[in-house]
Amino acid sequence: MAVLQIKPAQLQRLFCYGGVRTMAAAASQAKKPNVVLVEGVRTPFLMSATEYNKMMPHDLAREALLGLVRKVDCDPADIDYVTLGTVIQEVKTSNIAREAMLGAGFSEKTPAHTVTMACISSNAAIATCVGLISAGVYDTCVAGGVEFMSDVPIRHSRQMRSIMLRANRAKTLGQRLGLLASIRPSFFAPELPGIAEFSTGEVMGHSADRLAAAFCVSKAEQDEYALRSHQLALDARKNGLLCDVVPVKVPGKDQMVSEDNGIRLTPPAKMAAMKPAFVKPHGTVTAANSSFLTDGASACLITTEEKAKEMGWKPKAYLRELTFVSQDPKDQLLLGPTYATPRVLEKAGLKAQDIDVWEFHEAFAGQILANMKAMDSDYFAKNQMGRSAKVGAPPMDKFNKWGGSLSIGHPFGATGVRLAMHAAHRLIKEDGKYALIAACAAGGQGVGMIVERYPGAAM
Repeated sequence: MAVLQIKPAQLQRLFCYGGVRTMAAAASQAKKPNVVLVEGVRTPFLMSATEYNKMMPHDLAREALLGLVRKVDCDPADIDYVTLGTVIQEVKTSNIAREAMLGAGFSEKTPAHTVTMACISSNAAIATCVGLISAGVYDTCVAGGVEFMSDVPIRHSRQMRSIMLRANRAKTLGQRLGLLASIRPSFFAPELPGIAEFSTGEVMGHSADRLAAAFCVSKAEQDEYALRSHQLALDARKNGLLCDVVPVKVPGKDQMVSEDNGIRLTPPAKMAAMKPAFVKPHGTVTAANSSFLTDGASACLITTEEKAKEMGWKPKAYLRELTFVSQDPKDQLLLGPTYATPRVLEKAGLKAQDIDVWEFHEAFAGQILANMKAMDSDYFAKNQMGRSAKVGAPPMDKFNKWGGSLSIGHPFGATGVRLAMHAAHRLIKEDGKYALIAACAAGGQGVGMIVERYPGAAM
């Protein structure tokens, strides 16, 4: 009897191009669950060195986690995994996600890890949860983030650290005294956390100033946009739309902290008179048209649609697509939204006109307006992005309608969840279907996410 012989190359073609590979891929796609955003909360975002200044970062993150489980009315034991974003890490709590969840009463059996990706750290946390759920590793995850600029770690100088470490290892008192005698006054100069890009040595505000100049964004335009952000945030708060905020009891304070404290309406004349903050004397970026150092935390519950129905949870939105981008950290540091938007639209099979709600992170007014001009430029699309045509700037009547980071604040590790909840709640309030979230981040990175309103969702 003849034996059918298949050569290795033929076998490879069979699996790569034939029915086996196709059916396997189809089965895998069929098993991919619908991932839903059930709920999300945040502490009030406060200017650093104000009401939160005596707390610690994990305290703030714990408050967000507690606020989330109370709002959803779920048992912390139902959470399979926790991941939180943060940028300037408190050295005493090296895995702040773990410390915060334990403090919030989550099960010690629940794993947790901390992620950092600059201003999009909680977007990275969301992406981690979506990936774990899509892969079938877990059903229910919590993503969030925290930043605490009121108390950042400050180190001894490198020379002082070297002496102290060597003294700690010294075997005799004489060796220790000899090392201590080598200390010079200059060694006492502290090292602050870096605010400049490591690869370029340039602070983000300087980059924003150059970006605004490159796209011909005037100071008047930046001030007008910043004032818009504050006015919209103020209106949203007055109308009860910032419903993701959960009050925080601050030790030593009688009243609960229940509102963001950076929202303010600066008179246009005062804004116009403000001096450049970075490029002096001719820069256009000022304290009034930039986001401010902020303390705050956020958390959101992500699960499968099937699990949500099983648990009786009512989702706000589907988490449909996401992408991360990277570009030149010097000349294109803050252009993440411009690069991420067309890519995530293509992944979702959508066009810009399909988007009902746009939510972009506002690092600087100049950064937002420069991105608008870049997105609306065929020249930039073709010569910088290698695309055939521009994606188009978002319409302002659909853009950041409840304020943004310029007014509400920007705790680096927590903003991504705030953007996601604004997007979900605006879809519900404005009767939209799709929202697009985008943000820039240090290192020349960025994120784009597509969120779809869940049928019957309510705020």
